[in-house]
Amino acid sequence: MQSIPQHVRPRKPKKRRSIRRFMLWFTFLVLLAAAVIELMPAEIVRHPEPITGLHPVVAAKAQQLKEAGKKRGITIRITDEFRSAAEQDALYRKGRETSGSIVTNVKGGHSYHNYGLAVDFAIEKGEGEIIWDLDYDGNRDGQSDWMEIVWLAKSLGFSWGGDWKGFPDYPHLQMDFGLSIRELRQGKRPPMPAAEQ
Repeated sequence: MQSIPQHVRPRKPKKRRSIRRFMLWFTFLVLLAAAVIELMPAEIVRHPEPITGLHPVVAAKAQQLKEAGKKRGITIRITDEFRSAAEQDALYRKGRETSGSIVTNVKGGHSYHNYGLAVDFAIEKGEGEIIWDLDYDGNRDGQSDWMEIVWLAKSLGFSWGGDWKGFPDYPHLQMDFGLSIRELRQGKRPPMPAAEQ
């Protein structure tokens, strides 16, 4: 039997190869788009509704902290809570471009305050006077009132800025709900309590 010359033999269809090539390109483009979105500045990524106040869980826990402190004979005052990006930028300029001491290392959009997930506190000494004294023992129980409040805050789920290594922020308490600043800037938000949704 004679063999069929090669130029006459029917070729196998290239359908499989073209589908495989299409799938490889499609996968590559999807991964490339995901990488571009991940690296895209947060200002370009679409954000959910603007934040204008404390997250309800943080607000409720801050109130519980005040009540728990009062039971121990310590009155605290929340000195700062939600802060807009513009307010954060103004605070960042303090000690750099304007007079005063440097009080923050982060610009607008890079603080948990900007997402309603942080509060700052001070201790009321009496007659409206507030202090930021870490050693003050106003309830005379042999312990620093400040550290008693920190302990209470941590028991309520707050993390404390005084534990930060590089730039401790002793009045700062936050609840990040497992979200990084990067994720918050990309539009991710902690869940709202059922009654708030």
